[in-house]
Amino acid sequence: MSVLPDAEWRVRPGLRRIVAALGSDGGAVKIVGGAVRDTLLALPVTDIDLATPLLPDEVTRRLETADIKVIPTGIAHGTVTAVASGDHHEITTLRHDVETDGRRAMVAFASEWYDDAARRDFTINALYADPETGAVDDYFGGIADLHSGCVRFIGDAATRIAEDHLRILRYYRFAARFGRGDLDAVSHAAVVTARQSLKSLSRERIADELMKILTLSDPRAIVGQMAVDGIFAVLLPELDPDFAVTFDCLLANEAAARADVAAHRRLAALLPADRAIAEHVASRLRLSTRQRKYLGAVAEHRGDVARPIRQLAHTIGVEAARDVHLIAGDAAAVRDLTGWAVPQLPVKGGDIVARGIAVGPEVARILKDIEAAWVAEDFPDAARVVELVNQKIGRTSD
Repeated sequence: MSVLPDAEWRVRPGLRRIVAALGSDGGAVKIVGGAVRDTLLALPVTDIDLATPLLPDEVTRRLETADIKVIPTGIAHGTVTAVASGDHHEITTLRHDVETDGRRAMVAFASEWYDDAARRDFTINALYADPETGAVDDYFGGIADLHSGCVRFIGDAATRIAEDHLRILRYYRFAARFGRGDLDAVSHAAVVTARQSLKSLSRERIADELMKILTLSDPRAIVGQMAVDGIFAVLLPELDPDFAVTFDCLLANEAAARADVAAHRRLAALLPADRAIAEHVASRLRLSTRQRKYLGAVAEHRGDVARPIRQLAHTIGVEAARDVHLIAGDAAAVRDLTGWAVPQLPVKGGDIVARGIAVGPEVARILKDIEAAWVAEDFPDAARVVELVNQKIGRTSD
């Protein structure tokens, strides 16, 4: 039997309090999923989820008796969030699927750990660990798959996908993170065969999973595989035919500029340099208005890399200008934006009127000319702006 190695998270006070409350008087609780998997791989652990055969009402009662705050985050599906010593942990009652339609599942509570494990997606995610001893329960060979770098579905792959079509995209993400060598032939064939079922998912769920894939440290190989497999033909038919070249350039520039990973920047690199297409994709994926405008600006100005980057930032914002250069330009230019924000022109229409120009279109024209000169000179200080004002209105300052 495998045992979890020592890890800092295992002795956190909040987790210990929760385990003590649920494990007393014949109760049972185990760590499940990602925390077990990632600890076995010596990877950082973020979320620590727990499973228990106790019903939600009993879970709530025990936690509140122990003075632990309970939030009914998913009570209909048996999940509560416990807040102890500042830490948040999801606790879910063991379940088995009663009915699924590829988008949502009707579940019933279960008493057997095996039943709960059997409804999960991949063998490497169906690992349970005793919080006290660290002993790991592995019902489907997940530990061996972890060591060999094999990502495969539990049981029949087609059945697992039919239960939740989002598992198609999750398969590619987990294969990119944990896979080594060739993809598992059976699982791979199943996701390719079922790819049209992605159309039944909500756009928000597709966008969320796609962004998680694009946030991987280097998603080029898996994105290329998804394109070959026809996944993007279903969910992102606007994919630029030359995306692989653009993606190579982007990741090289990100590394050179030491830029933080940004999923929306990488999505922009997958799309053609066409504002209308980029904004259409953003709308279809239900992205925010800000994200839609960002994607549109980057697409429209992809060919604008010869222009000084601060001038471009004045037009489309610092983030979009930086990303235009990371996608299609020179990473060195990005340094000119470090610690810099787009300044405000230090003159307003009232200042022009005060110099004797009558209120009207002429004021706007002069302001526009002054701003154009100010931008062209790389945003000089107020003293130089006064000189520009004098030039534009034909007067000399006192």
